[in-house]
Amino acid sequence: MLFFAENIRNKEVNLIIEQGNTSSKVAVCEEGRITASFVYKRFDVSVIAALFEKYAFTKGILSTVIDTDEELVSYLRKRLRHFIYLDERVALPVKIGYETPETLGKDRLAAVVGATYLRPGRNILIIDAGTAITYELVEASGLYKGGNISPGMTTRFRALHQFTSRLPLVMETEEIPLIGTSTGMAIRAGVVNGIVYEMDGYIDTLKAKYPDLLVFLTGGHSFYFERRLKNSIFADINLVLIGLNRILEYNVEDE
Repeated sequence: MLFFAENIRNKEVNLIIEQGNTSSKVAVCEEGRITASFVYKRFDVSVIAALFEKYAFTKGILSTVIDTDEELVSYLRKRLRHFIYLDERVALPVKIGYETPETLGKDRLAAVVGATYLRPGRNILIIDAGTAITYELVEASGLYKGGNISPGMTTRFRALHQFTSRLPLVMETEEIPLIGTSTGMAIRAGVVNGIVYEMDGYIDTLKAKYPDLLVFLTGGHSFYFERRLKNSIFADINLVLIGLNRILEYNVEDE
């Protein structure tokens, strides 16, 4: 029993935090695997303090696309033996070909690292279907070439409602026809089918240049679009969290 207790105390437990535009995701990683994950609409020091009561975190990383919570960063620096705040100065296990790395979204960067960690030495397209839809291309050499950004599904629905005088606000449904027979269904069909054609178009075009291209799909709407695409893809909703954990371990290895 003493040996078992010592193993529990010595186990490395990583705290992975991704703060997005509408919610924050937290993952608990042990031995390279995500063993628990949580999603929060409200996120502050009190939320993290409660997690520290349950888990013996030793290392952690924080990625945010919103304004930095200095109180949260200070708390994490004090509580963790190793803490990484992800910015353009953090070392990465991929090469960056982006002209303005200081403006590159941290979620985009983490998704690239996650995909190359899971499938090293491959040409990869990463599609993240969230508030925005992002497309990232990384070559087999480990060079991140860059990517594109377009409005996400919910963003498109809201834009049509907010910037027109009569179009209603609608949400996605399971069945989407090719041609809508009502205004609501015309919006749904236009938005959803438009995104599907957009995604398949990027995949087809890039496969002409990279015939062995692998495609990862992640983000909150990943499983909604997974079954609608004609191309074969890998769907992994935790790709960004996996990438953040890899960035954390990569930097700890260098210390």
